[in-house]
Amino acid sequence: MKYFEGWLIIINIIAFAIWCADKALARRGGRRVPEKTLFLLAIIGGSAGSIAAMHIARHKTRKWYFRLGLPVILLAQIAAVWLAIKYISF
Repeated sequence: MKYFEGWLIIINIIAFAIWCADKALARRGGRRVPEKTLFLLAIIGGSAGSIAAMHIARHKTRKWYFRLGLPVILLAQIAAVWLAIKYISF
């Protein structure tokens, strides 16, 4: 279980940093991070970091699919972990 927790910490820090970097690139007009990459970071465990960066950096807040999609991904991940803990012994 400690590897899973470590993964979540690392991927959320990475997701947060990439979201904030993309916001900085957007302000400067630089080459942007693709939206599918931002979603992928959330799907592989960085949903909390992505949501935090979205609100702190005020990035992608006008896009309905991010405002709706990221919380849905987070809730699905919480449910999956809950089910795994309940029905699979570690």
